[in-house]
Amino acid sequence: MTGITRRAALASAGILAAPAALRAQAAQQLAIATGTTGGVYYPLGGALANYLSRGIPGMSATVEVTGGSTANFQLLGANRVGLLFGQVDAGVDAIRGAGPFRGRVVPARAIAVLYTNRMQVVTTTSTGVRTMGDLRGKRISTGAPGSATELFALRVIEAAGLNIASDFRGRERLSPAESTNALKDGKIDAYFFVSGVPTSAITDLAATPGTTLHLIDHANLHAAIVEKHGPVYFPEVIPAGTYPGQTTDNAQLSVANVLAVREDMPAALVTQILNITWSSREDWARVHAEARNFNLAAQKTAAAGIPWHPAAEAFWRGQGATL
Repeated sequence: MTGITRRAALASAGILAAPAALRAQAAQQLAIATGTTGGVYYPLGGALANYLSRGIPGMSATVEVTGGSTANFQLLGANRVGLLFGQVDAGVDAIRGAGPFRGRVVPARAIAVLYTNRMQVVTTTSTGVRTMGDLRGKRISTGAPGSATELFALRVIEAAGLNIASDFRGRERLSPAESTNALKDGKIDAYFFVSGVPTSAITDLAATPGTTLHLIDHANLHAAIVEKHGPVYFPEVIPAGTYPGQTTDNAQLSVANVLAVREDMPAALVTQILNITWSSREDWARVHAEARNFNLAAQKTAAAGIPWHPAAEAFWRGQGATL
């Protein structure tokens, strides 16, 4: 068989076409920025990485443990991750180049609105702290550096009329798990953590023998925060019984979470990610209960806070969302 004849025969059998198709589906890496291991982003991100790795030919999706939303948008801006979980308040700052982004605009685009993140101001009855005002002169943790907890916590503290530089005996910047351990050990009196509920770090604290959890109400600060930072926050309630020993509702402030990508992510890849994520939502809800709130009603432009990726907008309209 001559070279030309052999080539024609192979092509007619589809043997040459197969490697070309495989090259078109060449191995691609997708790093997903989540948060600390004590939060909700991390387990949901791990499951999502699994769905995408199995569902997209050639895809290897991996989870990145990070400080949280602010760090995630910074990583996206540096093109070190391709997909992130993040809070809307951090996303708004990122696309404006405001706050911790210091003039460095991140070309982020929303592809899905997920669930609500609740600000939880955590202490125990033994500290004697009952209100935001009681935190004056106490030792606190405002969350890990680069986290949306830190961003949100500083805004709550300011709205409460407290000065982060002068009104506290000590300020730590600890992860949720570290904050729980520090509170157990008497090294701090309270900590801030924004996440879905329940979250493992606070459950761990509440389940500690001899400990009674107290979540500090702060929904009354809503007007002051929105006046300065815009309508990205809203009041909600963490119902009694969400955590072991929690006997009363907690009136707190919340912010939405989004999945976001860079504006230049190919439309076909965005569509693949959304098709797989949407079709996996029932399994996702078994990973963490907050995934039950990933639904069509949540897909609103106002809730997303940052512009949609065009492929995501088309996807959600195709699913029947009104946006």
